[in-house]
Amino acid sequence: MDSAIAKYKGNYILVVEGGIPTKDDGIYLRIGSNAETGLHRLKRISKDAKYIVNFGTCSSFGGVQAAYPNPTGAKGVHDILGCEVVNVSGCPPNAVNMIGTLVHILLFDRVPPLDLSYRPIWAYGGRIHDNCERRAHFDAGEFVQEWGDEGAKKGWCLYKMGCKGPLTYNNCPRYRFNQGTNWPVGAGHGCIGCSEPNFWDTMAPFEEPNDKAGIRIPAFGGVEATSDAIGELVTGITIGAVGVHAAGSIIKAKAEKKKKEEEKNKNDQNNTGENK
Repeated sequence: MDSAIAKYKGNYILVVEGGIPTKDDGIYLRIGSNAETGLHRLKRISKDAKYIVNFGTCSSFGGVQAAYPNPTGAKGVHDILGCEVVNVSGCPPNAVNMIGTLVHILLFDRVPPLDLSYRPIWAYGGRIHDNCERRAHFDAGEFVQEWGDEGAKKGWCLYKMGCKGPLTYNNCPRYRFNQGTNWPVGAGHGCIGCSEPNFWDTMAPFEEPNDKAGIRIPAFGGVEATSDAIGELVTGITIGAVGVHAAGSIIKAKAEKKKKEEEKNKNDQNNTGENK
């Protein structure tokens, strides 16, 4: 590594894995025979790097060791260096996202477009929820209510079991893991939001819905209402509208009749006065 740094000074890609303890000058992470701290090594190696790519949520945002109360003062690379980085987040991140990012840098000699969390938009530009294979069940109001129930056996939506797919940006449903074999939701457990900053704190508890997120759950059976039910609903609305219209017409007719009678009485009184 040191030979590569010297040979390719200012022209190498630094890849970082793991959160960096910063408290007490970083003594909680020491590396190698010289016991160099992770904090010192990061600053030393990043100084002449052309690009910095963080592999995983820990180096991107601090990860589990940065969760409250964070006794070692662990941080992500950007929070320490303050320079532009590329965060390939996830716990673990998908190998496709890492290889795709590195290939982009090698081919075009620049980082790909990034979101506000310095993640490549091509990989993190869409929500888990938008491409989830169980999305149709969410729209239909079909949810797993407890582990092992009929909904779980049928592959229904896991939102009520704590799935954080509506809050998480990643491409897991598209590329999956282990050479595209599967991914957590496909295996029967909800997304825990592992590619998001501070997910250990903001997404927990992992098996309960996040009530603060304001996610609106489809009502009235979602999009799965039958044609008869829809027909009854529409018919009921129509009848109600007709009833309101009829009532309005009756009231209007009575008001007009009363007005005419008042005008007639007024005219009769005027005529009587003139005759006198």
